[in-house]
Amino acid sequence: MLEGIVRESIGKRNAKQLKRDGYLIANIYANGVENIHAAFKRGDFIRAVRSKEGLAMPIKVGDTELNVVIQEYQLHPVNGDAVHVDLRVAVPGQVTNFLVPVVTHGTPIGLKNKGVLVMAKKRIKVRGAIEDMPASFDLNVEPLDRDDSILVRDIEVPANCRIMEREDVALCGVIKAK
Repeated sequence: MLEGIVRESIGKRNAKQLKRDGYLIANIYANGVENIHAAFKRGDFIRAVRSKEGLAMPIKVGDTELNVVIQEYQLHPVNGDAVHVDLRVAVPGQVTNFLVPVVTHGTPIGLKNKGVLVMAKKRIKVRGAIEDMPASFDLNVEPLDRDDSILVRDIEVPANCRIMEREDVALCGVIKAK
């Protein structure tokens, strides 16, 4: 379980000091839950995100234990380090929008025909309760030839969930290399 500290002051000066000390600034919120301003050790947070099993991950801030989902993050423009993260509390039974990652498997046939695999969307907005959410959408890209793509309507959606994207939006595809 990832452990963090509660930030007493939410000012710029305090945030800069925490960032210098190796902390990642976070805001934790949900509908019906009081907002929590927190900070996590950057390395511990990245290890916890990479090793999580599902969409939600458990955290402990102060005395409260929560299940949270990463809603949004900001990266440093030069070195690419995570600077800030917004975490949404996964309230059981509450229907809300979540961003579910898209993962591809396999090597497309189109790569042999001078094509390049392009990921158009890395996360899809899905509406439903946290219990019904998939950990990720796994796409098999092996049958894709040049100028083929996988659209939103081509993926299977779990019961009690609804994709909030248009059906004709491409998730990934193989295009002609220049």
